[in-house]
Amino acid sequence: MDNHINRNRLQAYSKLELIARQVVEGFITGLHKSPFHGFSVEFAEHRLYNSGESTRHIDWKLYGKTDKLFVKRYEEETNLRCQLVIDHSASMYFPFDGKADLDNPNKISFSIYAAAAITEMLKRQRDAFGISLFADDIELHTPTKSNIAHQHMIFNHLEQLLEAKKPQQSQESNIAKSLHQIADMIHKRSLVIIFSDMFENQENTDAIFTALQHLKHYKHEVILFHVVHKRYEIDFDYQNRPYKFIDSESGEILKLNPKEIKDQYIKKIDDYTRELKLRCGQFKIDFIEADMEKGFDAILLPYLLKRQKMM
Repeated sequence: MDNHINRNRLQAYSKLELIARQVVEGFITGLHKSPFHGFSVEFAEHRLYNSGESTRHIDWKLYGKTDKLFVKRYEEETNLRCQLVIDHSASMYFPFDGKADLDNPNKISFSIYAAAAITEMLKRQRDAFGISLFADDIELHTPTKSNIAHQHMIFNHLEQLLEAKKPQQSQESNIAKSLHQIADMIHKRSLVIIFSDMFENQENTDAIFTALQHLKHYKHEVILFHVVHKRYEIDFDYQNRPYKFIDSESGEILKLNPKEIKDQYIKKIDDYTRELKLRCGQFKIDFIEADMEKGFDAILLPYLLKRQKMM
C-alpha cells in the first residue's frame, strides 16, 4: 500500500521537478555545513509571529522545537516577485555534442536546471515566479504567480526546451530587443534573474547595456548569470591541433589551430567581460560569472544572498 502511494506521488512530479528538488535539497544540506548555515531555509514556509495578531495560525509544533512563535504562510502572502529570463539562442547550446544531461550539461540545459532549482526555492519561500524565454524574439512570457499549477506549467515549458536538444536554424540572439520588451512587460517591481552568455554581434554591445539599464529604470533588482563554459569559451583551452570552429548563429566556418589566435581571442573576450562587469556595477546589477562546470551551488548561493538583502 505504502509503495503504491509513493509511486503515485512520484508520478505527480515531472522529471525536471524531481531534479530541481534534488538540487535544492543537496544545496540546503551543504548550506548547513557551511559558513552560511544561518540562513533560515528550514522555516521558508513560516514567518515570525507579530505581537497582537491572531494566534490561530501559529505552528505550535515548531514552537515546541524552537521556543519561537512562527505563523504558517499562505499563498497570498507573497514576499517577492521573480521573473526568470532564459536566453536560448543558438550559442547557448554549446557544447554541441548533443549529449547534454544533468551530469554533462550544455549552457542551455545548465540554465534550465538552475532556473528550475531557483523556482523550487521560490515556491518554498511562498514567492511568486514567472518565466521569459527568448532568442531572436520573446517566445514566452508568463506572469508571476506562486501556486503549484503555475509551477507545473513553467516546468512543462522548460522540459519542452530541454527536449529540443538543438536550436532552430534561425535562432540568433537579439538580447537588447528582448530585454527591452521584458522590461516593458513586467509591471510590478521584481527580482529579474537573467541566464545568458551575452554573446551577440559586437556592434550591439551598447544596445545591450541600454537594455540592462532599462530594467533598472523600472526599479527592478537584477542578477545576470553570465553562463559560460569557462575552459573553452573564456580560457580558450584547446589542444594544440587544427580545429573546425563553426559560428553557431551565422553558420560561418573557420579552420585553424587555436594556438594561432589564442592570445588575441583571450584579450577580446577579457575586454568584453570586463566592460560587462563594469556596466553592471554602474547600474547596480549583480553580475555573476556562471561557469557551467562549477555546478549549481554557484547559482543558488548568489540568489539566496540577494533574496536575503531584499527582505
